[in-house]
Amino acid sequence: MSGHNKWAKIKRKKAVTDQSRGRFFGQVIKEITVAAKMGGGNPEGNSRLRIAIEKARTGNMPADNIKRAIMKGTGELPGTSYEDASYEAYGPGGVAIIIDTVTDNKNRTVSEIRHVLERNHGKLATTGSVAFQFHKKGIIAIPRSAVAEDDLLGLALDAGADDVKSDENEHTVITPPEAFEPVRKALDDRKVHMDSAEIVLMADNTVRVEGKDAENLLKLMELLEEHDDVQKVHSNFEIDDKELAQLSASPS
Repeated sequence: MSGHNKWAKIKRKKAVTDQSRGRFFGQVIKEITVAAKMGGGNPEGNSRLRIAIEKARTGNMPADNIKRAIMKGTGELPGTSYEDASYEAYGPGGVAIIIDTVTDNKNRTVSEIRHVLERNHGKLATTGSVAFQFHKKGIIAIPRSAVAEDDLLGLALDAGADDVKSDENEHTVITPPEAFEPVRKALDDRKVHMDSAEIVLMADNTVRVEGKDAENLLKLMELLEEHDDVQKVHSNFEIDDKELAQLSASPS
């Protein structure tokens, strides 16, 4: 797994404050709204919407909030019109970054993203200069205690997964995007608890950063993820595990 995915795992395990919960709710509501707008309000036939609803439920979002977001997306309720926008960038140490956003104003969003990058040792890149370095993968995180590694390996591979990686705390199932739903359903049918399940962009190759570049990079990543319009930030960085843990534990 790349350093970026290890860092994402560390971030996910940190305690959720009221402020970050508010950002989480706002982020997921936008995603649900756009997913319903793009593919309809029935999660059975809209995998993007289904993933967003599951994320909302994992974060204990009230069911009424989810329902209203769907209805705004389908036009049954009035609401802000959102759309997807992705931006490519370079960060400290020359790492590649892709920033996925959902916004009601692309001009405002790109201006604010550019500002964050330029103030934190990064810069926007031209379209296509970064994206080719990444490919889509399904990532499913499962607590180590939820299932035996051998049992999970057989179940996941039979359902179409590429691989299962395990550490002392967690199993990570990696799937091609077309097998994500069959694998997730196979795990759900067996009542295997999943901490998270999502489609991400994984880098074909990583760029190793350390020292000040690593510190500046993680600060930039956090600032980008805290932006109200940002849904996901993908990168190809690799940081030594001990340094990554130390930097992630440091106050922002």
